Amino acid sequence: MKIAARGSAPLKETARRARIDAGAPIFYFLCIFPAALYILIPCGRAAREVTYMLSKVEICGVDTSGLPLLTAKESDELMRRLKEGDEEARKKFIVGNMRLVLSLVKRFWAKNANADDVFQAGCIGLLKAIDGFDVNLGVRFSTYGVPMIMGEIKRFLRDGNSLRVSRSIRDTAYKVLKARESIESRDEEATIEKIAEEMHVKEKEVVYALDAISDPVSLFDPVYNKSGDTLMLMDQICDEKNNDEVWTEHAALSEAMSRLGERERKILFLRYYEGKTQTEISDEVGISQAQVSRLEKSAINTIRRDIAYEF
Repeated sequence: MKIAARGSAPLKETARRARIDAGAPIFYFLCIFPAALYILIPCGRAAREVTYMLSKVEICGVDTSGLPLLTAKESDELMRRLKEGDEEARKKFIVGNMRLVLSLVKRFWAKNANADDVFQAGCIGLLKAIDGFDVNLGVRFSTYGVPMIMGEIKRFLRDGNSLRVSRSIRDTAYKVLKARESIESRDEEATIEKIAEEMHVKEKEVVYALDAISDPVSLFDPVYNKSGDTLMLMDQICDEKNNDEVWTEHAALSEAMSRLGERERKILFLRYYEGKTQTEISDEVGISQAQVSRLEKSAINTIRRDIAYEF
C-alpha cells in the first residue's frame, strides 16, 4: 500500500474529513501519524466511535451521552401533559432534563463527594422542581429548576459532612473568603490580620471560621508512599502533653520533691496544688507567714538546683 507523504493534497483532504467526523483531538493525532488515516477513514465509523468514547460519561448506571435533549416546544408540551396527570409524559420530561442536572453536578466534582450521590441529589431537586413548577408563571422551566437543583445539591453536601457546622459560622467563613478575594484583587497579601481588619472582627474568629469549613481528613490518610513504605498523617502528629520531654521533667520533679523535708513538701502542696495563701498555710502548719515564705523559696530553689544538676 502506498502512503501519501505528509502535507500532500490527498492527506489534507482526508484530514479535513477526519476533523469533521472525529473532532480536533483526532485531527492533531492524524497530523502526527498520517498512516493511521488508512485505518480510521475507510468508513468514518471508527473515528466517530472514538469521539463517542471520549465524550461518554456514565453516572449512576446511566449513559449520559445517550440522554435526549428536549426542545422548548417539546418541554412545554410535556409539562402541560404531566400537569394533567400523564405519567408517561412525566417520565419523558424527567429523562429529558437529566442533562440539566448533569451540567450542574459538574460544578461540584471538585468536592470530596461521590459523583453518583451528588447526581442523585440533583435528580431529587429536579423532581421537586417539576412538582412545584407553575405553568402559569410564563417562564422557562430551567429558570425555576436550576435554583431548586442547586439548592438540593448544596443541602446534600452540607448535611453529608461528618462535622456539623452552624449556619452562622458558615456565613462568617463565606464573608472571610469574599474579603480575601477583595484584598487579593488589590494585589495585597491577604493575611489574617488584614482580613480581620476589613471585616471588623477578631483574628481568632477568622481562623475559627476558616477551620470550620475545611474538609475533615482521616488520621489514616497516606501522605507519602514510596516502595511500599506508607507514611500516614498520624505518623506526623505528636502529643505535646505526653512526649518524652514532659515525662522526663515529671520524673525529675518527683525525684527532687522526694528529697525535701515533710514540712516543705506540705507547704508546696498546699500552696500550688490547693491554691492556698501563705497566711492560710501559716495557720494550718502553725508557723508565721514569714517562715512559710522562707521555706517556700528555699524548697523551690532546692528543686531547681536538683533538676538543673540532673540535666
